[in-house]
Amino acid sequence: MSTEHHLAPVSFDEPWQAEIFALTTSLNETGIFTWGQWGDRFGAALAKADVPIEGGRDYYLIWLETLMQLLIDLGHATSAEVESIKTQWITAYEQTPHGQPVVLNDQ
Repeated sequence: MSTEHHLAPVSFDEPWQAEIFALTTSLNETGIFTWGQWGDRFGAALAKADVPIEGGRDYYLIWLETLMQLLIDLGHATSAEVESIKTQWITAYEQTPHGQPVVLNDQ
């Protein structure tokens, strides 16, 4: 019996959405968390949303928040580390000219 999974194609509205999807997949593949852990957390977060979430920006913002909290809860990051990186990305985004890639200063 094959354990291969065939997933429907995933589409993204913005590059960051594809990046967070790829990061989540990579973290799972390296054993940081199981798909069960991820699915339980993400499903619960979607269920708590105040409005129906059908993809797009809101969906991936919930995805990102879920991933950050899961990494904190599993001890792979601290709240302070996550907030520091989040602040760095916001600052970089705000200082990046339109159409240019957003890059952190230390990259």
